[in-house]
Amino acid sequence: MTMIEVSPTVALPLAQLLASVVTLRSDVLAQGDALLADWRPRLLRPTFQGAAHNLALYLALRRNDLRPLQRRLMACGLSSLGRSESHVLPALDALVAMLSAACGTPASERIAFPSETSFFQGEQTIAREAEAIFGPALHGRDTCIMVTLPPEAAEGADFAEVILRAGAECIRINCAHDTPEVWEAMIANLRRAEQAVGDGRRTRVLMDLGGPKVRTLRPAKQTKQRFRSGDRLLLVRDLHASGHSDLPRVGCSLPEILDQLTVGAEVWIDDGQIGARVTELIDGDALLTITHAPPDGKKIRSDKGLNFPDIDLAITALTAKDRDDLAFVACHADMIGYSFVQSATDVALLQDALAQLRPPDQPAPTLVLKIETKRAVRNLPEIIVQSAARLPTAVMIARGDLAVELGYARLAEIQEEILWLCEAAQVPVIWATQVLESLAKQGAPSRAEVSDAVLAERAECVMLNKGPYIAEAVRWLDDVLLRMQAHQHKKSPQLRALGSWQGLFGAAPERADGGAQDERSSHHHGPRKID
Repeated sequence: MTMIEVSPTVALPLAQLLASVVTLRSDVLAQGDALLADWRPRLLRPTFQGAAHNLALYLALRRNDLRPLQRRLMACGLSSLGRSESHVLPALDALVAMLSAACGTPASERIAFPSETSFFQGEQTIAREAEAIFGPALHGRDTCIMVTLPPEAAEGADFAEVILRAGAECIRINCAHDTPEVWEAMIANLRRAEQAVGDGRRTRVLMDLGGPKVRTLRPAKQTKQRFRSGDRLLLVRDLHASGHSDLPRVGCSLPEILDQLTVGAEVWIDDGQIGARVTELIDGDALLTITHAPPDGKKIRSDKGLNFPDIDLAITALTAKDRDDLAFVACHADMIGYSFVQSATDVALLQDALAQLRPPDQPAPTLVLKIETKRAVRNLPEIIVQSAARLPTAVMIARGDLAVELGYARLAEIQEEILWLCEAAQVPVIWATQVLESLAKQGAPSRAEVSDAVLAERAECVMLNKGPYIAEAVRWLDDVLLRMQAHQHKKSPQLRALGSWQGLFGAAPERADGGAQDERSSHHHGPRKID
């Protein structure tokens, strides 16, 4: 290798920088290897071994505040480690090797530069895992599209055929609704739609267990008042019990949760549309005072979500209904969504249940870990290791409940951190909840949804929900994802040639779409509703 010429005035800062990076590398290796040793007894799946090591190193790396070091590295034209999630040790090795060469360290004493293949091995691992889990992405996209099936998907193959032709690679069935008979009809219609499309694809099926979702209960015939800030209500175990009849009453689908509430705890109702605080505990019930509500108030109806962000609820993620549903799900699902998983113990419960139910000749299903609570975020490394150590694994950023649990102000920060951690674990991510919701339901996206869809390109799969314009949403998302992957991969900008300002160099095309040589014509021809 040719020696890098460095002036004496630069040599000392580079030597100091080399010492800092060498110390960092040594600390990261020691701490990461110790963490990996704790995990090793659980690592039964050989293909996860390398990813587990990289995750341990990443966790050790991110224990440090690297910002001062990053600025020094950037000033020298070197990697700042800001995009090292999938290749922690190669990134550190490359820095040490480059700085050693610049400082004149003898070749026999230097760390070797990592090969390009080893440097990007983690990135390739994630791509292989994503294709195995979600199926090959269409049209040259890196990110797959998943669509939640509505009830009409059980009535015929038309719905499935439309979304497959639009560009969806996989589908989701929400087991919180309907029955095994309905789910079986949905899957049968999906397979018929595949035959009609005729491109040889086998669409992957995610079956999402309902989990211990806490919901409101209201008497069917009771007049529903509109609740405003300052109003009071009782959250009760038994809607039909007497007492406190002067206050409106709301039941709780998991009444044992009331035992875990404390005075001052926050309660959010209907996906955070109503906020309240526990002001008194009365005979096992909770008196709530409304703290947040729309200006004109809002009714509380049955089957609306209840969130308790201040409380680490001691509830089992795998409910009795989930166990019943697993008899069908284990035999029919390619992916199993695990709602409200909060700990490695929760993961082990589902793994053990599946081991008893899954036919021996059937491939192992993928566990999709739905991250919906503060506790799940805190335990995410252990949750991933427990899952991926035994079964193929993906993570869903379930931003609806997560936003209520964390507070909307922290959602943007935490969804970024989840993306980084999953990249370090080389585990694919599903970007979920209200993606292009206005487009799917009303035929036109909001500006905020457009920006959200652009961010979704950094995940391996994007989930769309139901709506009459869902096929248009799939086509629109297909187009945006393909355009954006030429600009961004994970945290790394992609410096493709830009066409918006070509006129500065002589050619002046009259275009406003950023036209590059690989530009695609838009699929958008106005909203088309599924009848």
